[in-house]
This record gives sequence, C-alpha cells and structure tokens, in this order.
Amino acid sequence: MAAMNPTGRGKPAFSPLYRQIKALITQDLQAGVWKPGTAIPSELELAERFRASQGTVRKAIDELAAGNLLVRRQGKGTFVATHTEQTTRYRFLRLAADDGSGRGLERRLLHCERTRAGADVARLLELKGGDPVVRVRRLLLDRGAPVVLDDIWLPGRLFKGLDAARLAQYNGPMYALFEAAFGVQMIRAEEKLRAVAADAAVAALLGTKAGTPLLSVERRALTYGNRPVELRRGLYRTEAHHYRNELQ
Repeated sequence: MAAMNPTGRGKPAFSPLYRQIKALITQDLQAGVWKPGTAIPSELELAERFRASQGTVRKAIDELAAGNLLVRRQGKGTFVATHTEQTTRYRFLRLAADDGSGRGLERRLLHCERTRAGADVARLLELKGGDPVVRVRRLLLDRGAPVVLDDIWLPGRLFKGLDAARLAQYNGPMYALFEAAFGVQMIRAEEKLRAVAADAAVAALLGTKAGTPLLSVERRALTYGNRPVELRRGLYRTEAHHYRNELQ
C-alpha cells in the first residue's frame, strides 16, 4: 500500500504489510465488529483472511496489544481490551499509595449536569462553543479520606441518558460504563501536570487547608481516530500518595 512520502519529494513510501493489517484490524475494532472483552479470530484465521503469513499477522497483533487495544490471554486467545478487566481498568489512574497498598479508591458523586461547553472545554473536546456536554464532579477517597477531586466533561451527543442517578447506581469503573452503555471506548490519553495551591472551596471538599500544595492533572481521553471524548481535570492530594508512571 503506497503512502505519502514524509519528505515531500514525490517518491512513494510503502507501508509494511503488518501495518496495513494493523490498520484493517483497528478499523474493525472501531466499527464494533468485535466488542470489548470478546475474542477476535485466531492468527491463522486472520492470516487466511488477509492472505498473509501468520507471523505478519502476529506482528500486527503484537503492536495492537502493546497499544492496549488488544489483550493476549495464554491458552485462550486474543481479546478486545476492556476497562472491566482488573489489569486495564485503572490504567489511566496513576495515583498510588506511598505504603504500596493496592486498595481501590471509593467514589463519591457530587453532581452531574447537562450544560453547554465553554470556549476552553469546547476547544479541548473539539466541539463548538455552546455544544451540549455532561459535567460530572466527584471525589475519590482512600479509606474515607478524600484524595482526588475530579471535574469531568463529556460530549453530550455521545452520552445521551447519562445522569446522576445512573452514575450513582453503577458500581464498576466509569470507563466500563462508557463502553457498555454508550459504546465509547477510551483507548489512550494525554495529560498535563502542574503544581497548584488549594483554594478555600477545593480545600473544604478535599478535607485540607487552603494553600495546601496539590497536583493538578488535566487529562484528555481519546477514542479511535484520535477523537477526544473526555476532558478530566483532577486535583490530587499527595501527602500519602504519589503519581506513578512507567517510561519506555
């Protein structure tokens, strides 16, 4: 398959076959041919479908697995990644306790409303100013103590029917609800981090003092085609927690 030459000198550039297969599988994932959590065809079946070697298909699947779009299960096959799995459900939440404990965080919904996107939110979600959005505010707590205050904005047209009652009665990961109920998959995210001081209102919600240093994390989650589908601004207490990441 010929592709545009990044040098712009008119010579054709060719995409390796495994990358063409990777793109075709990604198209099927985006189209919902295989739902989150379900198995995709075997490497042999895909090799026959694409008229390629099994090794070429394996290389394409390896890259999709490395990008967290697919998950390999030893002896069972390859499955579409889902945020309901323990290994992936918190992969966008990088807050960890200093004592190394693996406790899950309790959620407390503060409010959920349908409103209009301001200019800043519209720009980051690639919407028009005034487009409908769902705004969610919640706390994350560790053993009853607030550690994160999250403000979340979601495109209204993608999340019709999402309201406070639905969020309050759902006990699983929020991204799993987005997958199952709204067909929206968060496949990657971009983040910006900075240090800020808690104002009086934020301090009251997080159970700390005004002026306390907090970690501000702005995260934009994207689905297939690099389309933004969530904006999240979190304020993290770090007295007993830290932000962790793995760089490769």
